[in-house]
Order: sequence, then C-alpha cells, then structure tokens
Amino acid sequence: MNSSDYSPGVEKYMARGQAAVAQANEQRANMRRKKFDTIAVHGMYDMQAALANQGSIIEPAYLASAQHFENSDHLETALAYLMPAWGYTRLANPTMNYLEETIALLESYGCDCSASAMATSSGMSAVFMATNPFLENPELKKINFVAAAKCYGGTFMLFAQRYMAERGIEVRWVKNPLDLDEWASKIDDHTRFVFGEMPSNPGLALLDIAALAKLAHAHDLPLLVDSTVATAALMRPLQHGADIVIHSVSKSMATSGFTIAGALISRDQIPSRVGPQALRDNFAQYAKLLPGRDYGPALSPFNALMALNDLRTLRMRMDYTSRSAMTVAQFLGQHKNVEAVSYPGLSAQPGYDIAARYMWLVDGADDYGQEVNRFGALLSFNVRGGIPATRQVFDKLQMIWRATDLGRIKSIATIPAISTHQQQGDTGRDLADVASNMIRLSVGAEHSADIIADLEQALDSVSQ
Repeated sequence: MNSSDYSPGVEKYMARGQAAVAQANEQRANMRRKKFDTIAVHGMYDMQAALANQGSIIEPAYLASAQHFENSDHLETALAYLMPAWGYTRLANPTMNYLEETIALLESYGCDCSASAMATSSGMSAVFMATNPFLENPELKKINFVAAAKCYGGTFMLFAQRYMAERGIEVRWVKNPLDLDEWASKIDDHTRFVFGEMPSNPGLALLDIAALAKLAHAHDLPLLVDSTVATAALMRPLQHGADIVIHSVSKSMATSGFTIAGALISRDQIPSRVGPQALRDNFAQYAKLLPGRDYGPALSPFNALMALNDLRTLRMRMDYTSRSAMTVAQFLGQHKNVEAVSYPGLSAQPGYDIAARYMWLVDGADDYGQEVNRFGALLSFNVRGGIPATRQVFDKLQMIWRATDLGRIKSIATIPAISTHQQQGDTGRDLADVASNMIRLSVGAEHSADIIADLEQALDSVSQ
C-alpha cells in the first residue's frame, strides 16, 4: 500500500513512528562513538528513556504479554510494522529490545557497517532462525548448504537430522575448516549459505573468516559464523566480512547461569540467492518480524533482563578467564596423563596463526599499552588411558562442576562424547573429531591455581 492508501489517523502514527526512528538512530550513532565497555553498560538506555520509566536507571522488565494501543489507528499502524511498537511479546518487547540493541552495537563495534539483532529463546533457536530462512522454497531442486563438521552437537543434529534427514536438504560437511579448497569444493549452484564456528565447541577448531567470506560472496552466498566461544569482547566476525553472527547468549554473555537465550546479528545488505529483498536489506529485522512471528522463538523479557545485566561486564570477564584458561591449558599440556590439549592460544594448536590474527581483547591497548591476544575461556583435553581413565578423572573433580554448560562464572567440565555430542553417534563424532577421551573444560573466574589443583588431583588419580 502507498502512504495515500492509509487513513489520516494511520498517517499520524506513521509520522510519530518516523520521529521515533530518527531519535533512535541519533542515539545509536551517539553510542557508536563510545568505548566497548560503555556500550555494554548503557546500551541504548539513556537518561531520557529513564525519565519515561519513572526515573529507573536500570532497564525495566516489561513482563506483560501485550501492549495497549490508543485507538484502532494506532493498532493498525503498529501491527503493519509502520511504526516502532511491540504489540505482543512473541513479536517484540521493550526489555528484549534493550538486549538486542546492546548486542548489535557490541557486535558491530569497530566495524564500518550497520547491524541489527534478533534475540531468541536459546542459542539453538538462534541457529535455526539464522539458517532456516535461506532454506525455504526449494523449487523442486536439490538444495544444500556447506557447514563445518566441527560444531556444537545441537547444531550438528539440527543440520543432519532436522534439515537433511527430515526435509531432504543436503548438508555438505567440511571436515577441516582451515582448508579453503575443501570449502570451495562443496559449493555449487544450489548452495544457500556457508556456516562455521570460530572457535568451535568442543574442539576449538578455527577458520579464516575473511577468506571464507570472500569465497562465499563470490558465489552470492552469506557467511554465517557462530562466535559463541569468543564473544564480541574477543572477536567480531562482521568486522572481517561475515554477514550473520550467531550467539548462544546463555554462555559467556549470560555468565551467571540464570537464563537461556540466543541472538543473531546481521549486517545490512547481505548477499543471498533466495528470499525477498527485505531479507537482504536487514536480515535480523526480517527474521524477527516475519518468520520469527510465525515460528515463535521469543525470548522471555525476564531472561532478556538477566542476560543484559551479565553482559555489562563481558570484556573484563573474558580478559580474566582467558588469561586463566591459558595458564590451565599450559599446565594440562605438561601433565603425564594428558595426551592432547586443544586451546587456540597454544602455538601447537592447528591454526594458531589464524587465532592470533582474529582473537584480540577489544580495547586491550587501553589496559595494557598495546593490543593483546585473548583466546577465550573454553579448552578441551584428551586423557591418556582411554574411556575408563577419562571417566575416572571426570568423576574425581571436586570443585569443577560436572555439567553440560559453558561460559559460566564457575568452572564446568563435561565429556562431550556422552553428553553434548552423544546423539551424533560414532560416525558423526568421528566426522567432527570429538574423541571419546575428550573432556571439555570451561574455565571460570576462580583463581587459576585452585582450578589447576582440582585438575591435578583428578589426573593424578589415574595410574599408568
């Protein structure tokens, strides 16, 4: 419809909406001039917004399921997406918007691009919403997408079972994500997108984002990068050419462990062989307001507030836990009962040069006088002695929690082969290089000496 097709009342609300958008753009531009930590603390919530919320200096939780409208014109304008509104919490919510705006600003920090975010109910719903829109309308052709096999178990099962086994959409697995030729060999005229994790969970595999983005764009394909392990504090894939970034916000962003959440962040004007122009113009907004409206992967406002509160200290936490993880990884590499350690910061790690190129503490020069590499809080190690020894070490842990979580303020360990990657089966785990004697360790904020002491007593319990 043209603007002339709307009633004068609708046009009035459209004008009000345009003024609100202009004000938001001005505030967004102002925040983009701030430092990373300042953005994490304030997001888009300023003093003017506080005065409109009874003066609250913290973003309020809007727990209501629906928005009241002034009249029918206001309702029509809002539900036609002709003005900013939230309408119904399955579509949007003010508290969720605070989180989305903050994540989009952090993920596009230092990038000469505009970005938008969609918050979701979990990391897996974010993976689904980031990928599924490219897989619609197969048009009787055998469509495919190309993805790194070294990825989170839930992602592997979504791709292998829900997409390929149930819907007949071929996933073409790349076994070595550092091999650009392998990526190139999998792409053809029916490929819809390229997907990888950097670094991967649980093996900490790496990929060259800029080179892969160049390859994908040469075929008019978007590059999707799951950057959960690094977070925006250590790496921002949009800066290197990625089109869509995916996060399990449940992890290091929401470090307290009180919430489950996910997010996808897209740059404006992404390439795609399929979909309407709105998908290319602003993918996150398209996914949120159209397919997201119908699939319903909405994040609860309370969970959004919990995540937002943890997000404020992201950079300092990732700095500290990264330094501790390096110390722990070096200890494990020297222990007689450890046969291998995977951590991006170790020079022996395949692709260490790639990690050193991409993974930097944001604004690190402000603290250390020069830019510094930081490689995240996640590592994995293989126990010498096979499955029995691995289970024994795991069962002997006294302070490090046994759970499937990661990114917590508390250290957590799991055995991926029997937990996060169990459903893949032996063939799938072999493809993803998830060994049966691997323990994944998420290093928390405890003192590294205490973490090492717990690991040492558990490893020393194994007799060789």
